[in-house]
Amino acid sequence: MTTTTRPKPKTKTKQTSAPASEQEPIRFLEDRFDCAQACVECARACALRASCMDPDGPKVRQLARRMGLMCAEVCDATCLVLDGQHHRGEAGIRVQVEWCRSVCRECADVFDRCPGAQVSARACRACAQACTDFLATLLPA
Repeated sequence: MTTTTRPKPKTKTKQTSAPASEQEPIRFLEDRFDCAQACVECARACALRASCMDPDGPKVRQLARRMGLMCAEVCDATCLVLDGQHHRGEAGIRVQVEWCRSVCRECADVFDRCPGAQVSARACRACAQACTDFLATLLPA
């Protein structure tokens, strides 16, 4: 079964004559939303891919199944944090998003080794990139 992902609409703020300081909160919110949306899409793709993997199959497929489930859970938790459902300070948000980025990258690498998992690997990489973009809007740790 192949799935297709919809292209993510670009909602980046157009440069206006407003000072950069006024654009920063808008960019922060847009990148936070884009990251949360990418997390939802990645969680869905990983859960779907993991459900197609035989838990007693070849070792690489077992690993892909475990990584897919873990990635889905981490992405789901990250989305909840970004949604504000789990109140955390900026440091807590940073740790969660960094963890999500790391797990997504690792999961994408594992999915690359499984035939038919390329769509899920792309969703993981897109999520990792959205996490990177959002982390760039946070103040340095």
